[in-house]
Amino acid sequence: QVPLVASGGGLVPPGGSLRLSCLASFKMDYYAFAWFRQAPGKEREWVSAISSSDESPHYADSVKGRFTIYRDNAKNTVYLQMNSLKSEDTAVYYCAAELQDKVIATSALREEYEYDYWGQGTQVTVSS
Repeated sequence: QVPLVASGGGLVPPGGSLRLSCLASFKMDYYAFAWFRQAPGKEREWVSAISSSDESPHYADSVKGRFTIYRDNAKNTVYLQMNSLKSEDTAVYYCAAELQDKVIATSALREEYEYDYWGQGTQVTVSS
């Protein structure tokens, strides 16, 4: 069993939209979630994070105002709505989760090491 399953990626033209989904195989109420992405030849980059209480979602400057992270605990799913997509958004997108009580600090939500559970990734390609 894969703890997290990411889906929703695909090919979209510049300016288009996609919604990514992260389905958890566990009760997600007490978990913080994040999205990371990695383009070929580049390091994995933090994109967005949301706490278990879903207060004050956090975004990387590169996606702020274009992407929205939100959660539906009843469906055990976290979403990343991506609008106004650019070619530089092309990457494999990964979702990650960690118990909120184990989060050291808010700033740590931006770091790969904070998360114990990871999805397999879904490819997003922005091209005309």
